[in-house]
Amino acid sequence: METKGKIVMKKYELGRLLGQGNFAKVYYARNIETSQSVAIKVIDKEKVLKVGLIDHTKREISIMNLVKHPNILELYEVMASKTKIYFVMEYAKGGELFKKVFKRKLREDLARKYFQQLISAVDFCHSRGVYHRDLKPENLLLDENGDLKVSDFGLSALAESKHQDGLLHTSCGTPAYVAPEVINRKGYDGAKADIWSCGVILYVLLAGYLPFNDSNLIAMYRKISTANYKIPDWFSTEVTKLLSRIFNPNPKARIPIARIMATPWFRKGFNSKPIERKPETEQAPRDLAAVLGSETNYNAFEAKKLTNLNAFDIISSSSGFDLSGLFTKNDEKKKEIQFTSMHTASAITSKLEDIAESLKLKVKMKNGGLLKMEGSNRGRKGALAIDAEIFEFTPSFHLVEIRKCSGDTLEFRNKLQEDVKPALKDIVWAWQGNTVQSC
Repeated sequence: METKGKIVMKKYELGRLLGQGNFAKVYYARNIETSQSVAIKVIDKEKVLKVGLIDHTKREISIMNLVKHPNILELYEVMASKTKIYFVMEYAKGGELFKKVFKRKLREDLARKYFQQLISAVDFCHSRGVYHRDLKPENLLLDENGDLKVSDFGLSALAESKHQDGLLHTSCGTPAYVAPEVINRKGYDGAKADIWSCGVILYVLLAGYLPFNDSNLIAMYRKISTANYKIPDWFSTEVTKLLSRIFNPNPKARIPIARIMATPWFRKGFNSKPIERKPETEQAPRDLAAVLGSETNYNAFEAKKLTNLNAFDIISSSSGFDLSGLFTKNDEKKKEIQFTSMHTASAITSKLEDIAESLKLKVKMKNGGLLKMEGSNRGRKGALAIDAEIFEFTPSFHLVEIRKCSGDTLEFRNKLQEDVKPALKDIVWAWQGNTVQSC
């Protein structure tokens, strides 16, 4: 356990605890040789290995090395011991922007300054093929000069993560800040989704509260999906117009960052030339496998509820919060059942193919995380056809949705209860509802 005053890797002296999560703690620290203040994220390597998040950790490091910008929290170096991984990062003395705006609004000129810095940072991320996907005031820090620093790239995606349709498909983010197309789960443009979140942040800075908020989560998502929000009477005409262009439920019609930066309101007092960073004296290691690798083989099932699912993940995977009714007509809804698994996508796919073979269903198509299976025997309502779709939360935590596409519902129910569910018991972590939903 790290304690105040402990020396890490013979280089840094740990100070007070700044924050913590399931897998990591963040401490203030001081470089012993230079007295430079830094923040050190201490990650429990054993826990990360148990839930298969090493690739996730590698991706976060790679992304932070890609996005060097004055308004993005900088990663100085990565070190590791036998049991810990250490992210040595820039220290933001001013803390979270969230604490500055919690339950109180900011002056328009100050809100504009933060929004300008946020948009500049996000625009730079997008230029490097990085999409943040969890922008919110809690992930925006302030340095000693009061300048904004975007942090926490744990849910970020690279352009290479896009599917063949050119879109991202992993639903993630924080519910109140997420774009409607992310809720839809049919694929989304990471850049357009980030722009929506930036709009929510601008609203919060100026109003002191959220534009889309409700104690009932379903009601909140309805507001988001229809862009149902109210403009406070103290918002200027320019801000009101800009928000209306950001809060367009159709991502294709949503204002892009280039046009946001061209608006007169945004350009007021804006310094379009980013401050040059000093040459870096430290670099995160190129051989990440050498730093993060381990020969230990952990049983993923021992992890239980240590997975880093955020509120959006939990809500989306819960049958009690099925949001499909917000986006589909009644006659489009299918019978379905869901389960979560802590096995890899390839292991889940292999198991589903074995089940299809035992049920004499032919796998017609495998496209990304989607398997289409069809039978040859025609029942009362034609041949049974089943889709199984795999949604990735982390490399070793997935949501699997099995739904009937055609055929007899009773036959589908019987096969699920008598054949499919028993055959899946080795890979299922938890069922999201024990009966087939009549959606």
